[in-house]
Amino acid sequence: MPPIYLDYNASTPIDPAVAAAMRPLLDGRYGNPSSGHWAALEAKAALEAARGQVAALLGCHDDEIVFTGGGSEANNLALKGVFFARRDQGDHIVTTAIEHPAVVEPCRFLERLGARVTYLPVDGTGRIDPDDLRRAITPRTILVSIMHANNEVGTVEPIEACARIAREHGVPFHTDAAQSVGKIATGVNDLGVDLLSIAGHKLYAPKGVGALFVRRGVRLEPLIHGAGHEGGRRAGTESALLAVGLGKACELARDLAPMDRVRELRDHFWQELRTRCGNRVVLNGHPTHRLPNTLNVSFVGRVGAELLGRLDGVAASTGSACHSGRIELSPVLQAMRIAPDVGMGAVRLSLGRPTTRDDVDAVAERLGQVLAAAD
Repeated sequence: MPPIYLDYNASTPIDPAVAAAMRPLLDGRYGNPSSGHWAALEAKAALEAARGQVAALLGCHDDEIVFTGGGSEANNLALKGVFFARRDQGDHIVTTAIEHPAVVEPCRFLERLGARVTYLPVDGTGRIDPDDLRRAITPRTILVSIMHANNEVGTVEPIEACARIAREHGVPFHTDAAQSVGKIATGVNDLGVDLLSIAGHKLYAPKGVGALFVRRGVRLEPLIHGAGHEGGRRAGTESALLAVGLGKACELARDLAPMDRVRELRDHFWQELRTRCGNRVVLNGHPTHRLPNTLNVSFVGRVGAELLGRLDGVAASTGSACHSGRIELSPVLQAMRIAPDVGMGAVRLSLGRPTTRDDVDAVAERLGQVLAAAD
């Protein structure tokens, strides 16, 4: 089987249009964007144009975009920045049990500094209940952070309802949108969020660049102290090169029409797997409130890593790991209370704009053969 890439939730290739936009900054425009002389003008113009492209995708003001070194930094800036800026107002953070480690680990770090963190449960599809959030908020709550869409099973959370509850209590609301940007609508005013994180390499931009939307009026303590770059919120000379790459990717992401084709391809993939595997394969995640590119399935009674190991040339991810001969489910599948004999066979197949029908048909056929050979 020729190499087939079905791990777009892990990372995406750089779009050719993104690479073309970055090319002039590899050959010139090398000035420091913060300098005041002629060599800085082109770099500064490119940086601010890119900021405008990111803002246009999210439907916000240009000065509400902070460029970061990636999605993890954006999440860390949101969580730690709000915590340190609002310590005199409270110490309580509300998040969920299925967050990416880029949110979970900063929360655990803040717990060591005295923060109290509530991890909301999810149902069997990976969705939270907004009423649980309402009950969790206290007078000491200073931030709510709930991911827009889960990276493993693709479940989309009820962000609008949750953000509305947070707003009623005067609590800033952050969402990790690394997986949703470029796949579904992410207008910050429609969602009602105050902070939103982007990871460039999840939407066909380079690795090493991201952004954090910070609504006007939200105070943050910087993670990186130094000169007053990024409106005083993130010190360090900006990379106009990487910002331009992210900006172009966000410009392309404003057109969600390609994701309609990806959704049809994903649904075809699921039907092919059901036809070939019958009741030996089950769907993980919400059947409808789900990213259009994500198909997380479990092969009942099998080990996902072993199945992928027999699919030479197929790049995909599993929802379990083997440690000392023991299969451990991911925290996401555990939070969803997936039975061990189901969860250990979890495989995440995430499609992208370049994925073809031939790709998914070939993988579905090969998976059917692997299962048949194992019976």
